[in-house]
Amino acid sequence: MAKKARIGVIGTGGIATYQARYLQKIAGVQILAACDPDSEALKTFADEFNVPNVFKSYKQLVTLHDLDAVIVCTPNILHKAPTIAALNSGKHVLVEKPMAMNARDAQAMVDAATNAKRKLVIGFQYRFTPVAQLVSKAVKAGSFGKILYIRAQALRRRGIPNWGVFGRKELQGGGPMIDIGVHILEAAHYIAGRPKPISANGSTYRYIGDKPSDVASIWPHWDHKTYNVEDLAIGHVRFENGTTLTIETSFAAHIEKDVLGLQIMGEKAGCTIDLANFIGMEGSGNNSEPLQVYTDHMDSMFTMTPNYIGNEDFFEYKMSHFVECVRDNKNSDAPGEDGLTIQKMIDAIYRSADIGKEVRIR
Repeated sequence: MAKKARIGVIGTGGIATYQARYLQKIAGVQILAACDPDSEALKTFADEFNVPNVFKSYKQLVTLHDLDAVIVCTPNILHKAPTIAALNSGKHVLVEKPMAMNARDAQAMVDAATNAKRKLVIGFQYRFTPVAQLVSKAVKAGSFGKILYIRAQALRRRGIPNWGVFGRKELQGGGPMIDIGVHILEAAHYIAGRPKPISANGSTYRYIGDKPSDVASIWPHWDHKTYNVEDLAIGHVRFENGTTLTIETSFAAHIEKDVLGLQIMGEKAGCTIDLANFIGMEGSGNNSEPLQVYTDHMDSMFTMTPNYIGNEDFFEYKMSHFVECVRDNKNSDAPGEDGLTIQKMIDAIYRSADIGKEVRIR
């Protein structure tokens, strides 16, 4: 019989419900506690998942003696404090992306995990897609040679969230770069072998979200009066090993269609990855195939498409992997240190956009 893993949930909104449904499928897992200042959301969550302990404050939840781990599903501004409190109370933590509002907070969270000798796992699931796993293995095996350049795109033609606080910089830290860009950036960094970033340039633009609009879209009638994040963000990152990366991300942009993918150029081979195939973005992405590989072979230029990559549920893997980290002391494939590195890149891109010049990353 598998050892038990008793988990508490901090923040009981949509992402928490999504995670909890996966946790329910794992043998030996119990959602032992939940907290949320919203009494109605807390009751709905507790009723659906039969949660025996409910609290208004995370400070009460983290002191629960029988808890093994905590999942933090709050708005970005509330990631740091509950995470550190849980770690200091001896609990392992999975915190949703982005790790924090900024790299300073992320560093404090990593330090707390180190001092407490507990695992800090970041909610980076795109690296667990079958296509990202396949290309990562190929890169490690040397099939691509040195990775020279990566173009990462997480672009929406018109996808400004009309719920939550996604349009408020003071609560989220930024707009599409920190919300959806973080996903494609972490996947790119992971596939490339986690190189050390040394500098970044960035530009941000706001031209749609802060104005009223009658344009039909999937999420109309967002709160334009409080919207103070970017609509479009562009970043360019240089790494210590010579690799360079460009990231393009938007909530709203005048483009043909939504895009979620990577283009990788190496000395021996390159590829395009259409992550929309796995995320479920119908009609979007760069290619009809999830992966195309470009290389030279038999004195010809070859374009190759794998016959089968796999259709494993990457979000299910994300949750089961966290349980294995907690229950079986497995090393994390999405550790806090990776979250800190991604946060440093995002911070530098935003900082560069603010001051109009390149920013060093330390």
